[in-house]
Amino acid sequence: MTKKNTFKTFVSDIPKNLFSGFVVSLIALPLGLGLALASGAPPISGIIAAIVGGTVVSLIGGSHVTITGPGNGLVVVILAAITVLGNGDMYQGYLFTLAAIVISGIIMIILGFLRMGSLGDFFPASAIQGMLAAIGIGIFAKQIHVMLGSLDTKGSIIELLIKVPEGILNLVKTDNSSMLYAGIVGIVSLLIMIFYSKIRNRYFQLIPAPMWIVVLSVGMYYYFDLFSAAEYPIHEDLLISLPNDILSNFAFPDFGKIYTANFINAVIGITLIASIESLLSIKAVDKLDPLKRRSNVNRDIKSLGLATVISGFLGGLNVVTVIARSSVNVHNKGSNRSANFFHAAFLVVFILLFASELRKIPLPALAAILVYTGYKLASPENIKKVFKIGSEQLIIFLITLFTTIATSLISGILAGIFATFIIHVIINKNLMLFVKNALKPNVLMFKEDDKYYVSVKNFSSFLNFTKLKAKLNQIPEDQEAIIDFSLCDFVDHSVMENMSNYAETFERKGGHFEVIGLDDSKSGSEHPFALRKILPKQMVPKEGVLTKRQKSIEAVSEEMHWEYNAFSKHEMEELPAFGYFKTRRIDKVSNELSNENCTLLDVQFSEGELIAKQIIKATMLHIHTKKDIPDFTLDKEGIFEYIYHFAGYKDIDIDAHPDFSKRFYLSGKSEEKIRDFFTDELILFFESNKQYHIEASKEGLLVIGNERLASVKEMKALAYFGSSLRKIIEKC
Repeated sequence: MTKKNTFKTFVSDIPKNLFSGFVVSLIALPLGLGLALASGAPPISGIIAAIVGGTVVSLIGGSHVTITGPGNGLVVVILAAITVLGNGDMYQGYLFTLAAIVISGIIMIILGFLRMGSLGDFFPASAIQGMLAAIGIGIFAKQIHVMLGSLDTKGSIIELLIKVPEGILNLVKTDNSSMLYAGIVGIVSLLIMIFYSKIRNRYFQLIPAPMWIVVLSVGMYYYFDLFSAAEYPIHEDLLISLPNDILSNFAFPDFGKIYTANFINAVIGITLIASIESLLSIKAVDKLDPLKRRSNVNRDIKSLGLATVISGFLGGLNVVTVIARSSVNVHNKGSNRSANFFHAAFLVVFILLFASELRKIPLPALAAILVYTGYKLASPENIKKVFKIGSEQLIIFLITLFTTIATSLISGILAGIFATFIIHVIINKNLMLFVKNALKPNVLMFKEDDKYYVSVKNFSSFLNFTKLKAKLNQIPEDQEAIIDFSLCDFVDHSVMENMSNYAETFERKGGHFEVIGLDDSKSGSEHPFALRKILPKQMVPKEGVLTKRQKSIEAVSEEMHWEYNAFSKHEMEELPAFGYFKTRRIDKVSNELSNENCTLLDVQFSEGELIAKQIIKATMLHIHTKKDIPDFTLDKEGIFEYIYHFAGYKDIDIDAHPDFSKRFYLSGKSEEKIRDFFTDELILFFESNKQYHIEASKEGLLVIGNERLASVKEMKALAYFGSSLRKIIEKC
């Protein structure tokens, strides 16, 4: 029955996926041509990658609303491979690079079968941002000269950037009408990309900005051809070159250099960037999916690998998941993989029916699209965002950026990883923290009542995040999860960002995801993604910098009209008087939430000494009672309570309430006073509420849930429990 309904849903969604695929194809057509040209490959190779990717991945992929095709990130590495492998012969270099693309696809298939989709989590977030920015600068540096009408400007990325002012002056001063018109077309195309989003006409917005550029460029050709006495001013060298018979002109890869070092480097670089770009895009698109589905990443990697192999044998570029076109798909109500297939089908139609029109598109027009794309990848806004997270993240970002520009993408990302590790060591002043614990299991997960509890110890960073991720992925996203970092000395930016992503996913699917244990940490900045270093017990975090949990507690205090002090220096002299702390030493208290009669707080204490010493953080409630109450301890009946029986400890039974006596272990010295104190109303209250460890003394009542920090929901429940309990006690 479910399959039938699923099939009906699929069929009913075909019209909107058909439309979405059409809109995406309008963007994919010029981008596919432009990305291929920017990579030094024939324009048709970008379209082949989009068609093959859309067909193969839509049939066997593991994602739902992603669009596949040539990616921005591969432009620089493909261009470098073609240049190096061809030794000056760009076409021969292209054939060698096709072989590298095929091998890269095979490696991706193997990675998918080995379930290595989680490898994307190994790369530090700021290093990836730096790498993407470097790719953007590389695209910008090369394509801005093409946009200005010059195909002859050569050099490294830095040299090309230095030559930009010279290129602008050459365009202004040129007496070459072809170059002048081409440059004007490029500049106008760039202005269309920049101001497209600011034009609020809904009919204008039906056509994406890249397709407007194509339409206007082809329209200008026909204007000169049909209405103007003057010849078309742009030279054919500055127009797109497509083979006359597209179906009979597929290039075939040349495996002649398969054993050379340059070929192996090209394969590694292509595989690395294709994998990272796809994994990041899949993760991002899953967050956009209105149906809140999660992609099968390993299956998607296998399908992308197969599509890349087929594309390479047909003369096409790598196939990757692309975020920009995928987001357009979601925006236009694409709901399943058929949108990706339809986008590929429309590209086939465009190529077969409108090949002659495509040959009329000026290269500067396509270059303008890529210049805008490159700028968006490396915009100053991205640098500002990284800096807001922390100055150390900006250092990682810049090291990765400049190393990539000066050397290669592989060297750049390796430099970013190494820089991240060194900075983490410097911040912690402890190399052994990482060396000793990197390979150790550091994540414990168990189900507690109706919630999942995950405890992380030692450290959590890009080095070992996959261990935490493996546990988190086992938790249904419509459930409640508590992630406790109180035993962690250090949590890095990549982990904090991923925690935020999980929280968003759980919220979308009706679950609850809460991070605790970071309130005693020092953050790199006030940004929620900033890295966290747990402070020694003698130190108090800087006042005013609150974690998400502390801000939530503050909101609860306002709702309940309680007072909240996140950085309390109150010694809580009443606590040591309770038997619970007879063998435990209190180090400090924090997050004090209180009213006149109750105080809820996080307590850090230690038990044991020397090598057996253990630091524990737990949330507790202290109730101030105005009347004298007998000393007693109340716990839920369990295995340890049965052991107490055998050891001679006596459980005080309440004869009139046998169920209460079975469920609870009640102990104390003055049995009669305790029985008199436990009235029917008080017993009914305990039976009707969650069971806590409760200890009574002359200092009041101490209420403890689980011996750990509580989530905000648990703190709120504990606060209401304490208020109600105090009112009943005062009536006794």
